[in-house]
Amino acid sequence: MKALIADDDASSRLLLQKVLTKWGYEVVTADGGEQALELLTADDPPGIAVLDWMMPDLDGVDVCRRVRAREATNPPYLILLTSRAEKHDVVTGLEAGANDYVQKPFDRDELRARMLVGRRFAELNSRLLETQRAFEKQALTDALTGTMNRRAVLNRLNAEAARAGREGSTLTVALMDIDHFKLVNDRHGHAAGDVVLKAVVDRSLNGMRPYDALGRFGGEEFLIILPGVGGADAGLVLERVRRAVCDSPVEVDGARVSVTVSIGGAVRAAESVDDLIRLADDALYRAKDEGRDRVVMAGRADEEGCYTRADNR
Repeated sequence: MKALIADDDASSRLLLQKVLTKWGYEVVTADGGEQALELLTADDPPGIAVLDWMMPDLDGVDVCRRVRAREATNPPYLILLTSRAEKHDVVTGLEAGANDYVQKPFDRDELRARMLVGRRFAELNSRLLETQRAFEKQALTDALTGTMNRRAVLNRLNAEAARAGREGSTLTVALMDIDHFKLVNDRHGHAAGDVVLKAVVDRSLNGMRPYDALGRFGGEEFLIILPGVGGADAGLVLERVRRAVCDSPVEVDGARVSVTVSIGGAVRAAESVDDLIRLADDALYRAKDEGRDRVVMAGRADEEGCYTRADNR
């Protein structure tokens, strides 16, 4: 574990560094409060810090206050090291945000025990954060395909729509449906259907731009978000996705399953997110009516019934 030693006295700093290194810590040092604060608020801060109370620019108590004033998901464990022994000094340090207090000259066994407490605190907090991130990811990820679930992709769409509104940029949303997916399940089994769903996601992502988004909208239907593109250009991106999916059969237990998709897209004008999805859904049904395995772009909301179709042959 990374540990910070902050002390303006070079000999004290060197002694502490040797002791903590011997105990197995990865030690970083600071010769003043400003440098200590910079290290403690960096992207990869030490999990434990031993701060001398009396330092130039910022003393240890000021460092504690400033660290605690920041919003941090993984706050460091702060130990104040000082010759001050009055009760009110201890209270001042703890109220400033210190987790513990060690008096100078320090007893090695006492310091080691307090460092172990800090290490357990930091490691437990890291494990809790990892668990929290895992649950958050699980809540926003489709368990089968590994892509965004309905909730996550709608959140992304709302965010992109808000950004497009602020910046006056273009946004296209599309709905993609696997053609005759029920037949895949009926002929090859639901396990084969799962393989096809995952293959469609992987192939679709390969056909999309890095900043586009894909999420499972329900069953065999997916929502595609294309920021910064509209009209014929959006149709070309969606056509590339369609071709990526149907380019070759999906191998399932020795069988070769041909897969195609129908895609309906709509370009945002002044529509709400719900209306934009509805327009994309209308275009998707038009694609199915025209024979499936194709891309259909809906007209603007004020041009009801105006459609263009990307060439899919």
